Amino acid sequence: MNPMDNHPQQNPPPAPDLWGQPAAAAPAAAASSPGWERSVLERLAFDTLKEQRAARRWKIFFRLVWLGLVIAFVSYLFGSDGTATKTSTEHTAVVELKGEIASGADASAEYVIAALRTAFEDDGAKAVVLLINSPGGSPVQAGMINDEIVRLKAQYKKPMYAVVEESCASAAYYIASAADSIYVDKASIVGSIGVLMDGFGFTGTMDKLGVERRLLTAGANKGMLDPFSPMNEKQKAYAQQMLSQIHQQFIQVVRQGRGDRLKETDDTFSGLFWTGQEAVKLGLADGLGSLDQVARDVVGAEEVVDYTRRENVAERFAKRFGASVGAGAVGTLRSMSLLPSVR
Repeated sequence: MNPMDNHPQQNPPPAPDLWGQPAAAAPAAAASSPGWERSVLERLAFDTLKEQRAARRWKIFFRLVWLGLVIAFVSYLFGSDGTATKTSTEHTAVVELKGEIASGADASAEYVIAALRTAFEDDGAKAVVLLINSPGGSPVQAGMINDEIVRLKAQYKKPMYAVVEESCASAAYYIASAADSIYVDKASIVGSIGVLMDGFGFTGTMDKLGVERRLLTAGANKGMLDPFSPMNEKQKAYAQQMLSQIHQQFIQVVRQGRGDRLKETDDTFSGLFWTGQEAVKLGLADGLGSLDQVARDVVGAEEVVDYTRRENVAERFAKRFGASVGAGAVGTLRSMSLLPSVR
């Protein structure tokens, strides 16, 4: 007999139902927290609303940033003219006169006079230097600039010097003669004190080609100097008289500006030009010197501040798309020999 038979057989206790307990507890938790689904939905709604508000704030921020950039860009386009602001520090003010002297150009009376006025008005400017590199151009524009220089020097009692780079010829020298002193490089081109009116005549070519010129005018001299019509001697004499008158105006301005320093010869007012080295000997210039040298040794203010008035981007854009029609018309007239040019 097995001794174990004396004891009744006992079954082991059942294993706990691990999966059953949570399942049984869930209904109890739900029962203890009524409306939990609503709470979860509200939390989700609030979180979504917060995200939308944050996204909206960032959108507004970036729009404001872009608006600021656009405003700054527009202000730069239409507000900047390249003219230096006034400064109280003692310095040498410089205004550039470069390229053809003509209405609408960088070397126009409008731009140069505006820059000169700003330079003379600045109390920190010890002197004004006109930095020249020009072959000449319009006698009208040159005369306006010359007259304004004379007026500004008298008003502000401030010295004004001209410094020549490559060339200072014709209308450019017309302007430079108003300066207290003119400084050049030994190889600069200086002078050409004269007036010209150039063009072409095509009458012989038209006859060979069998082309007939049909020009109708109201007024006997309205077609004066027409390149497709024969030269009229009376009109030619009239044009020559006009050029001589402008030439005499040029001569008078040079004599007034240079005074006793000018050593006149038969060639002085003949339209001839000279190197800077020869110009000093003839009294057309006062010495050799660059901008920095004049600022340092003549003016005594080594710091140079540029007051040159330049076109901003908006002005260039406007001219490119049609705002320079008037300037184009002037150029056309000059090419047809209807406008004199001091060059």
